[in-house]
Amino acid sequence: MSLTLKGGLLIGVLCSVWMYVVGLTGWYLDPTLQAMFFLVILIEIAVLFWALRQLPDSQKTFAGILKAGTMMSLIAAVVIIVASYLFTTVAFPNYFEDIRALGEQQYRAQGMKEEEIASVMASMASMQTPVMNALTGAIATVVTGFLASAVLGLILKKKTA
Repeated sequence: MSLTLKGGLLIGVLCSVWMYVVGLTGWYLDPTLQAMFFLVILIEIAVLFWALRQLPDSQKTFAGILKAGTMMSLIAAVVIIVASYLFTTVAFPNYFEDIRALGEQQYRAQGMKEEEIASVMASMASMQTPVMNALTGAIATVVTGFLASAVLGLILKKKTA
């Protein structure tokens, strides 16, 4: 198995496992713990760092590192699309209803009026579907991977001189 495939699958699987941990623990229903989900960013960066350090010297140019890291993120994105879709349709079919109810509760606690809450909730509704949620996660994975690979490319590239 190539390093790129191995790194991409590892990112996708580990981020997906973490997503299910957040779901199974119910952290997504706790406003103070919802941010725990975003550890997926650190997971992705850590795996990219691990994998990109293992590139052969001939590929440890800025462009080579950026290409390899972005490809790993694209592979991970495919895994994440499937895992996220299954998360919101099979494992937690009431996920979006739960999130909406929590959001409404928080807006009321902040003193928002019912019509304001309804307007905010309506504006978010189009993004709160299994497909849009999965695509958003995949896009975020690729963007994070590209940006992290660019930074890691500056750090890890072999010095030429």
